[in-house]
Amino acid sequence: MGFVFVTHPFHPLNGQRLEVLYAKRRGADLVFVCSGGFSGQITLPESWTDRGEPPLDRRLSAEGLAAAGTLIRAIEGR
Repeated sequence: MGFVFVTHPFHPLNGQRLEVLYAKRRGADLVFVCSGGFSGQITLPESWTDRGEPPLDRRLSAEGLAAAGTLIRAIEGR
């Protein structure tokens, strides 16, 4: 199945290349079981690898943050 690079920014193996042993479905998501990690095998969601969708290059605007704050306060007020 080849190799994947871990791209999740906070994962301890970020930037490392791991051999894919097999892939499987977990619900609607695809996960890779890879050789490596602390126990000899590690399971990674596709989105945490270079095979997943690239992260959006947009950041939340000030207006979006203000709207999110308003929504949170409204939910907390219930």
